[in-house]
Amino acid sequence: MATVLSRALKLPGKKSPDLGEYDPLTQADSDESEDDLVLNLQKNGGVKNGKSPLGEAPEPDSDAEVAEAAKPHLSEVTTEGYPSEPLGGLEQKAASSLVSYVRTSVFLLTLGISMILVLLCAFLIPCPPRDLHSTWSRHLGSQGGGDLSPLELADVNGDGLRDVLLSFVMSRNGSAVGGSRPAANLVCLSGMNGSTLWSSLLPEEARDITCLELMPGSLAETVCLVTGTHKMLSAFNATSGKAIWTLNPNYLSNGTLAAPVVVLPDLDEDGVRDLVVLAIGELQPDLCFLLVSGRTGSPVGRPVKYNIVGVGNLIGPQVYITTNGAVYILFGFGNIQAVALRDIFVQAQNRDSSPPSLQIEEPEWEKRRSINLSELIDVYSDGVELLQMVKAPDSNCSNLLITTRQGLVLLRGQNLTPYWTLRLQGLRSQPTPGYFTDDQTLDFLLQIQDGVGMKKMMVVDGDSGSVVWSYRAPCHMKETPATSAVTSDRKSVFLFWAEGLSAASPNSDIILGTEPPSLHHLYLLHPAFPSILLDLANTTGTVTASEVGINDLWKDAFYVTRTTGPSSEGHPAALVVSKLSLRWALMEGQMAQLQESTPKIGRGELRRFLSRIKFVEAPYEI
Repeated sequence: MATVLSRALKLPGKKSPDLGEYDPLTQADSDESEDDLVLNLQKNGGVKNGKSPLGEAPEPDSDAEVAEAAKPHLSEVTTEGYPSEPLGGLEQKAASSLVSYVRTSVFLLTLGISMILVLLCAFLIPCPPRDLHSTWSRHLGSQGGGDLSPLELADVNGDGLRDVLLSFVMSRNGSAVGGSRPAANLVCLSGMNGSTLWSSLLPEEARDITCLELMPGSLAETVCLVTGTHKMLSAFNATSGKAIWTLNPNYLSNGTLAAPVVVLPDLDEDGVRDLVVLAIGELQPDLCFLLVSGRTGSPVGRPVKYNIVGVGNLIGPQVYITTNGAVYILFGFGNIQAVALRDIFVQAQNRDSSPPSLQIEEPEWEKRRSINLSELIDVYSDGVELLQMVKAPDSNCSNLLITTRQGLVLLRGQNLTPYWTLRLQGLRSQPTPGYFTDDQTLDFLLQIQDGVGMKKMMVVDGDSGSVVWSYRAPCHMKETPATSAVTSDRKSVFLFWAEGLSAASPNSDIILGTEPPSLHHLYLLHPAFPSILLDLANTTGTVTASEVGINDLWKDAFYVTRTTGPSSEGHPAALVVSKLSLRWALMEGQMAQLQESTPKIGRGELRRFLSRIKFVEAPYEI
């Protein structure tokens, strides 16, 4: 009867299969026989032969409870021969709750510390400047004259972006009163936004600006060497714009500086690289070399004079270091001659010995000395207009690229023998080196005057001297600057200026030849698409100088131009400096198809290709 009541009412004392407790009413129920119990257990597969190895089992109250009894609970399973012991369910719950609380607390504490560290890093560590769309233009006022347009790129404020340094002659209103020569200004503009970082007054117009580290080492400061058109040579701290030293003009006596300063190895062994300047006499054709200390700006010995014969442009001076380490100075008038730096140093110091680093000789160069053992070595003497050093492939020396009135000549630097010769007429501008072909040898972009208001652009293979690309374009600007930038796949893009192209393909994206001749466009040529030019920018001014710099962080290149506007009587020309991000300009530029190509190049295919371009520092030096 008690069993029935327990089943019907579900009394609290009733055994629950989930809790593992016993019902005292069920325990006391003995009306059912032992045989019925055995039969019920065998029916549900609980025991065999009517006996349980763990002792007698309680009576199941229903078929569901019998099935549940067949599933042993952890609290009920014990080792045979030992009594069953309770595990303490309440203690386990308390321990589990404590462990869970500790784990949650540790997780939240770790998460909080991580968030605090992230916030500290975000506020304390400065983010690198983004230069992806750094395109700006800066109007510097009126330029009061001067034919030279020096332009240099260097990181002067340590933000990882190269800044822009230039010098210009100020208009009459800004000139020094009573000065015999027009005053000039040396200005440094931020590469990020074009703001003025610093400016310094110069006593005369600057011929050249060169920024470099004269002292080797990671802690060396960048120094900007400024060469004037008369007697000025000064070294400026690139960060502050303050003058470090200035060469006393009395050391040049009656001569004037004929060319930019040249950097040499350390001659006086004070840990700083030294310099050499070339001065020319006002009343005589004598050339005078003066060695200058890079640390103090004082002369390293007396001037050394050479009387040379030649007609034409002044060549050099340039430093050439051979494979063996011999150092020569190249210079000349319409020709190229060389003098060993050892000979200049010995005469300047008026002694017979020289430092061990200058005692190295190059046998193939020494063979070219004249019969009377003159100090001058004949290198090339046939109407030389320009001289460039070109990095030789797979070598630590350079070849000599010589522009003449008859064409282009490449001399091997090792023995001064011709590598190849290209006959051309009208070549007056400096060739632009870059990688156009796949042989990893430097090629050259040339600009040739081809009639009135026209010029021919061509690319010459640096290995064979043959023309591999050419195009004729209208251009009324004289000697427009061209440059190149190297991509990560060891190719080069070439940039040059021209007017709107006179002819266009019917399928071209832009209509050309309908613009006034005063508007000039910046075109980009990529060797992967020789039948296409990309129009990146345009200007109505005259481009007098341009430079390309690399942003290593973003693998981008930027193009800086120096432009002067049209000048009228009584109104000096306006000076404008502009910066253009090349990766951004590639995506925004217009496509000009020069000729039909097979297969035809689509705009989408070209954009996908251009979006993957990354720019790197050039692996060669000029």
